[in-house]
Amino acid sequence: MNLMQIAEWKQYPWLRHGFSTRSGGVSEVYGGKSLNLGWTKDDDPAHVAENRRLLMRAVAGTAPSEQAPPAITLRQIHSTRTHIVTADTGPYTTPDNRALVEGDGLMTALPNTLLAIQTADCVPVMVIDPAKRVVSVFHAGWRGTAAAIVEIGVATMSKEFGSRPADLIAAVGPSIGPCCYTVGQELHTAFAERFPYAAQLFDRDRLNLWEANRRQLLDSGVPSNRIVVVGECTGCTLEPSGERKYFSHRIEHGFTGRMMSVVGIAPTN
Repeated sequence: MNLMQIAEWKQYPWLRHGFSTRSGGVSEVYGGKSLNLGWTKDDDPAHVAENRRLLMRAVAGTAPSEQAPPAITLRQIHSTRTHIVTADTGPYTTPDNRALVEGDGLMTALPNTLLAIQTADCVPVMVIDPAKRVVSVFHAGWRGTAAAIVEIGVATMSKEFGSRPADLIAAVGPSIGPCCYTVGQELHTAFAERFPYAAQLFDRDRLNLWEANRRQLLDSGVPSNRIVVVGECTGCTLEPSGERKYFSHRIEHGFTGRMMSVVGIAPTN
């Protein structure tokens, strides 16, 4: 399994994280043996369930004979709604790991807990507080980005957990890049109404969602040297073999799988 991880984050032994790619699963409907992690209408649910088990084991670092915790997921609705996962909240998913709750952000300080959002072009953003051991992940499509989900999320971490923005680390994960994301005038208008720097996010009809979310992190007080932009486009990034590295809803005209971006905290000893 080709799991994308942030090299600098491996210094935190308690932190679990990873951005999935297309390869390494058991699904066959989208070509080859792919790691589709979404309950799409075209895929076999048993394959999706096995793919999710494989990914959670890879992120958690458990042996094949061990059981990794299933990820908490959401019914994503392109909102700014973020859920704080505590021992007293939930349930968020059914026993077979289907989402029950709507929203687009998750955060927690609970050990032995994995949080996940799904994407197939939208931007996954992880924000971590190493000082207080708090993790969060956000689904930032253009609507969520325009509504400042990441900026709101950092403020929520500060309010609920006492996180200091200067202590945070963040990653803007693989998504549709400015190379492949052409948009209409309505997006120019939506961003201009919210952000004074909106013009810098566009190159004519192309929108840079990576930079949009990086700017939100900067405006929230996260230091620039603590922000990683993966910079791999789901629309055009290829494996060395020439195969597509990611699923892309836009490039594949809707007939595609879903990736997952997973973050969590290791069990306490």
